[in-house]
Amino acid sequence: MSTNVLRTPDGWWAVRNERAVRIETKAVTTAGLLADRAAVREAAASGERGTPVADLVALPPVTTPCRVVAQMVNYRSHAKDSGFTGDIPPTFFRKASGSVSGPHDTIVRPTHVNFLDYEVELGLVMGATLPVGTVVEEQDLPSYVAGLVLTNDVSARDVQLTKTQFYESKSYPTFTPTGPYLALLEPEDFDRLIDLRLRLSVNGVTRQDRTLADMIVRPAQALTLLSRFQTLDPGDLLLTGTPGGTALKAPPKPVEKIAALLPPALKWKAFFNGQAKNPLYLRDGDLVTATIATPDGRIDLGEQRTAVGAAT
Repeated sequence: MSTNVLRTPDGWWAVRNERAVRIETKAVTTAGLLADRAAVREAAASGERGTPVADLVALPPVTTPCRVVAQMVNYRSHAKDSGFTGDIPPTFFRKASGSVSGPHDTIVRPTHVNFLDYEVELGLVMGATLPVGTVVEEQDLPSYVAGLVLTNDVSARDVQLTKTQFYESKSYPTFTPTGPYLALLEPEDFDRLIDLRLRLSVNGVTRQDRTLADMIVRPAQALTLLSRFQTLDPGDLLLTGTPGGTALKAPPKPVEKIAALLPPALKWKAFFNGQAKNPLYLRDGDLVTATIATPDGRIDLGEQRTAVGAAT
């Protein structure tokens, strides 16, 4: 069974039934903790009553700096929302590790961003080096992936679309809320990944709700494709895409065809005038809640509760 690990300013904790036992380790990084799995197992098996999780301040369970890589359009429902038809080529992009923030930290909207979007995503935390040229089969996943985290790939759509700039639009500080838990998996847990359900709501209203059965490129294939050009190391993070339900959606095909005939400046002006009427974009004061878990709770990555606020 997976073991949930919580990181606080005081160190690392193994979580059981809403209580946490301190992990006796000198590790200060995720990679260091993964190298000290014996200490994690000892704390998880401890008979100590522990500290209530609610009394602890949760930091991102993935330490930075680290590589943060993400997959684009990797759920069928999201592809449909985005107007894609036919085969979708697997695509990756990088995010700045400085965008990683805690599971209850405020998402800070830069003052020049008007169309702030959310994307609940399953994050894979690497437990071993993935060299360039590695072929990963399903049965190999436990050899490379140590655990899972809940993430939110927050996106400044007005930057992303006008500049076709993923790195900037998704890399502002606080644009990758992560945690609360790092779920360290046992080999048999990997068979349950398909059952994981991703949910995200804004102010209590559900926006996203899908399982990994909706995923286009599964984790083993994604790692194989990524390793064609990218090495990953222990503690690095791969975000595996988001399901449908984001605020941004492709315009109807007739509108899209007409817009294609306009000069770029007029096209974007018309597009964003239409987006300004979309009530789904995040506003200052909104509360974003996200969870990822299997129905039986065998794997449960906890709950994020992140408010949205303007930069000061």
